[in-house]
Amino acid sequence: MPEKKARARQAKRLAVTTQADDAEAVRPKPTRSSEDACRFAIEAARLIDDDQCEEIVVLDLRGVSPICDYFIIATGTSDRQMRAVADHIKEMGKSQDEKPYGIAGYREGLWIVLDYVDVIVHLFDAEQRAYYDLESLWGDCPKVEWAR
Repeated sequence: MPEKKARARQAKRLAVTTQADDAEAVRPKPTRSSEDACRFAIEAARLIDDDQCEEIVVLDLRGVSPICDYFIIATGTSDRQMRAVADHIKEMGKSQDEKPYGIAGYREGLWIVLDYVDVIVHLFDAEQRAYYDLESLWGDCPKVEWAR
């Protein structure tokens, strides 16, 4: 377990130091206010909950990460379910004129990432979530209350 925590700390340091410089050049700037991003994250978490994902966490990364303001982390029960949830989030975003900057892992269905610039959604299978343990990596960030 100490190895895992050390690996997580090292990854976090790299994310903050190397991506801080690259973030400005590569990623587009958020187009909505922080309050709107928070509302989007909460709405997405509720949609994920409605689709029966488990262990849903919304983390407030403002002031900690140069990459985004909010992370949503959830565990799906199957690759098929995770793809359906990703599709539902894309539909929700489309209804709000929000298009994902990028989507990764959709085909494999083990870890699907939907990047909305200021909100990043991580849909994991149980094994991948335990291995990457993003909650430990970003555990010092406050959690956002999203439940109805």
